[in-house]
Amino acid sequence: MMLRQGESLEGVDLRGSDLSGVDLSGSKLSGSKLGDANLFRANLTGADLSNASLWHANLKNAILDFANLEGADLDFANLEGVTLRSARIRKATFPLKKVTMNEIEDAVVRGKRLCMNPANLADEDLC
Repeated sequence: MMLRQGESLEGVDLRGSDLSGVDLSGSKLSGSKLGDANLFRANLTGADLSNASLWHANLKNAILDFANLEGADLDFANLEGVTLRSARIRKATFPLKKVTMNEIEDAVVRGKRLCMNPANLADEDLC
């Protein structure tokens, strides 16, 4: 499957796909299944990920600035180094045992990269 920036991929099943480094800025991924996908360093700026499943996805160092994450499932996802500046996060599910809601809100407001709780990550994931 060919993926293009700004493309509509609503409801598509990309579970387990290697999408590392892909530029999907502005893409419509509403309701998509991205569980277990590798989105390492992916650019999802302004993407619509509302109600998408990103369960257990690797989003390390991904850019989610201005993305719509309303209702998205990010539980068990690796959010190490993710940016969320001005992202919409209402009703999104986050791995709250590894990152606090305060840290997530700070990332949305200030653009600060997320740092996962080192007790729950491998040594190479420390920030």
